[in-house]
Amino acid sequence: MMNKTTVIGFLGTTLDNGFNDKRWQRWRPTVSLGLHDELLVDELHILYSKRDKRLFKIIADDIAQVSPNTTVIGHHVALTSPWDFADVYAELYDFAAGFDLQDNTDYLLHLTTGTHVAQICWFLLVEAGFIPANIMQTSPCPRPDQADPQGRYQVIDLDVSRYDGLRERFEAEKQQHWQTLQANLVTQNAAYQKLISDIEKVATRSTAPILLMGATGAGKSQLASQIYALKKAKADSSTDSKYALNKFVEVNCATLRGDTAMSVLFGHVKGAFTGAASNRDGLLKSADGGLLFLDEIGELGLDEQAMLLTAVEEQRFYPLGSDTPIHVSFQLMAGTNKDLRQAVANGEFRADLFARLNTWTFFLPSLKDRLEDLPANIDYELARLGSEQQQQYRFTPEARQLYEAFAMSQDATWQGNFRDLTASMIRLTTLAESKVIRNDDVQAEIERLTHLWELPDNLNGWNQLINGNNTSKDSLSKNNFNLNSKTIEQASYDLLATIDHFEAVQLAYVIEVCIQHKNQAAAGRYLYANSRDKLKSPNDSDRLRKYLMKFGLKFDELG
Repeated sequence: MMNKTTVIGFLGTTLDNGFNDKRWQRWRPTVSLGLHDELLVDELHILYSKRDKRLFKIIADDIAQVSPNTTVIGHHVALTSPWDFADVYAELYDFAAGFDLQDNTDYLLHLTTGTHVAQICWFLLVEAGFIPANIMQTSPCPRPDQADPQGRYQVIDLDVSRYDGLRERFEAEKQQHWQTLQANLVTQNAAYQKLISDIEKVATRSTAPILLMGATGAGKSQLASQIYALKKAKADSSTDSKYALNKFVEVNCATLRGDTAMSVLFGHVKGAFTGAASNRDGLLKSADGGLLFLDEIGELGLDEQAMLLTAVEEQRFYPLGSDTPIHVSFQLMAGTNKDLRQAVANGEFRADLFARLNTWTFFLPSLKDRLEDLPANIDYELARLGSEQQQQYRFTPEARQLYEAFAMSQDATWQGNFRDLTASMIRLTTLAESKVIRNDDVQAEIERLTHLWELPDNLNGWNQLINGNNTSKDSLSKNNFNLNSKTIEQASYDLLATIDHFEAVQLAYVIEVCIQHKNQAAAGRYLYANSRDKLKSPNDSDRLRKYLMKFGLKFDELG
């Protein structure tokens, strides 16, 4: 079966004009598309403004006379100024993004009509792959003394590299357009709608610390940057200096350890420690006058927590090795996948710092709790990746239906939340041929995701290893070290995925001891009976607690 032909173009308000019978005696570019025997146009999409509605109707009726098999479809466009690059590009981009591209279709972009600005914008959209079309031009008969309404046409392959300079001029407008889209958190989930509404009020009315709590991949970092963008927009539009806002500084506290953590956050002076060959400004100083986002704040050590509390409450801190304080003023935002309330109870997080952070605490739902938002997030990822790659990616309708059905099923666990979805869309768009994601691509991705998500459950292989080991009668009985699903869910995913068999046996034994004892102290006494006397400050319960923490486990949640 031959592909159908679809042509897209502007209504020519000057060249296509004509309201009496004399119009048939001259060349009109849009009507001429239906006058060529070798060019069979199945669909003709015409962009026009509402004020040209009468002309559009005449053109549509004339095409129906000369080419009755051509379906004419009109599209209203609202251009404030057809000579404004930013306005025209944004309007045509929105048209291209919302256009229903069909398989088995050859697209031609008619450039003869429309302003020069519109033509250049069409070039950019075609080059970037947002419109998978060839460029088409029409022209009148070369002899003006001959009446020829048919004229000529040609499909051309333009070298658009000469428009690189213009494309750079558009870059700022396009980037601003995408930032607006990214900041627009579209959701169908009522609870999340309320959460975003509350966050928006807090972001624009308060400078108190904000705490974002949620599972890994729930979107804390992205939301933090959007909160900053919201606050920045208000600051830039205000003439009141108290709303002034400098830059956004983000740091993942899980990457900070020991002196490095102190130095990165608070800076140091030359000679403060071995290797400190020069002074260093810390991130807190960099955030002065702006917003500091400490992701995974629950991973900070107690010493860093104490210094951070001082910096927040007193707006000053001492760099390592310095007796001179640095005065700062910033808004603090923090994110964590830990329950800081439990961390305070366990002595892992300072109660006073938690109290300071707890002015505004928001709990972000996981992807599984917002499945109704999956379609919008799929669209967002396609648009984001398309913007980054300057391409237009799309699903076939059948492939989209297949992917969404799996994504919303019980088989899709989305253990990494939105990070899993982002990774999935990267794979799909990278492997798709001709930028179109088809059924085979989706089926292969479903198999990949299913295999990836099987990893925690495959820890049942530990049980086979463990059950094959001999243990003494004084210990616990053989064949009794089964890591149940609840335990697996609580354990650290990355750690369990790479744990040695030796540690697997040890961990299974410790878990079984915990299950068989009433409390953590009793289990600790059983496990550390022989080594207790060798320690200066024996605390069996604390030793057991710290051991379980290595695997993301808690005594009270075992069993």
